[in-house]
This record gives sequence, structure tokens and C-alpha cells, in this order.
Amino acid sequence: MLFLLLCCVRSVAYTVVIDPGHGGRDVGALGLKAREKDINLKVALALGRLIKQNYPGIKVVYTRSTDCFVELGQRAAIANKAKADLFISIHTNSTAAGKKGTAAQGTETYTLGMHRAADNLAVAKRENSVITLEANYKQKYEGFDPNSSESYIIFELMQDKNMASSVDFARMVQKQFTSTAKRVDKGVQQAGFLVLREVVMPSVLIELGFINNRQEEAYLSSEYGQNQLAKSIYNAFVGYYKKC
Repeated sequence: MLFLLLCCVRSVAYTVVIDPGHGGRDVGALGLKAREKDINLKVALALGRLIKQNYPGIKVVYTRSTDCFVELGQRAAIANKAKADLFISIHTNSTAAGKKGTAAQGTETYTLGMHRAADNLAVAKRENSVITLEANYKQKYEGFDPNSSESYIIFELMQDKNMASSVDFARMVQKQFTSTAKRVDKGVQQAGFLVLREVVMPSVLIELGFINNRQEEAYLSSEYGQNQLAKSIYNAFVGYYKKC
């Protein structure tokens, strides 16, 4: 597969790829009114603007900048082709079956891995299920079944040379979510996300909050909330970038 064929070569200009999850016919999780794909895109674009305004020398690449469907493999291919130094995938969480009025709340940031916790596996299955919308997905992903627990065993055998950097950035993101945006901290997690598996640079997948929690949905849908979340990720990025 592509991620096995490419080698990670540091680009001359620092490059960050921002990946707004879902899009187009893949709406993602749903709240009473809000749609995940819209929240993800707005926060991603706000994050990119902050980076470009304050660090014009950094190259910002989006996997999508409009409401369009992009396959998971293509998202990774964009990052690999750009020889990105960091990959940030932005998502919005939801509890099982999308129950309205849930008490679940808070932000969490994932790095690649296979944690045995059932909740983490459930999140990975939900986010990875988007590949079933792709033509010939079984062939593209070598028989990977996003709904089968057995398919995730392979992640336990993978050696990710970028894991330490990914975890370092993930911790910074969570710290900023609590200090800047005053969100509930659900911590740094590991799970088998396909989009993280195929990129060849430090990478994280961020869950901004629970869209099926009515209070969080209102915050996630507001311009204020989106800007605060984007600012939190940006602050974490600045700290991470200065350490590189």
C-alpha cells in the first residue's frame, strides 16, 4: 500500500496537513441540528487561517476546503505527497446510536494504536466505516472490515516511528483544550484509525466534542466555540513547532 512505499522526507518548508473529517455525502455524526462534516470544516479552516496569519512561512494543506467527499486513502495520499511534517485530522464525537441529550462530553485526541478499551474501538469503527462508501473498498484496503474487531489486531503489530511525536502533540492539544477553551479533558487515547495508519508523519485525530450532547452541540455549532477550539489546536501547534 501507499504508506509502505513512501518514505518520510522532511520538506524544506514546514508543512502541516489539516484534514476536516467526513464531507459531501458522508455527513458524519448528527446532532439535533448540526452536522459533523460542517463543524469539522469550519474549525479546520479557522485553524489554517491562524497558522498562515502568524507563520506565513509554514505551508498549510487541506485534504478538503469545501463540502466534498474525500476517500480515506486519498486523505493520507495528500499528506504523503506533500511530505507533511504533521497531520491533523479533525472530527466531532457522538455516543453509540446517536442518542440525543447524552451526558457524554469533552474533547479527546487520538494517536495510532490499538487500545483494548471497548469505547476506543467503537470510535475507531465509527470513523473508519466511511470506507464502505467507497467503490471496491475491500480491494483498496486489503480486505479490511471496519466493523470487524479482528481487522484491528494488525494495528498491535505495527511499529510507528512517529508515535512519540504524535503523543507529544496530542498531549499539547488536550492541555490547550482545557486551558484555552475550558473543555472537559477526556485525555489522549490510542485507536486503529485507518487515516492515521496510512500517513508517514506524526499524526493525530481530534474529537472536538459530542454533537449529541445538546449543550456541546450548541458550543460546537457557534462561531465562538469553533474559534476557541481552533485557537486551542493552534496554540498546541505553536508549542510543538517550536520544539522541532
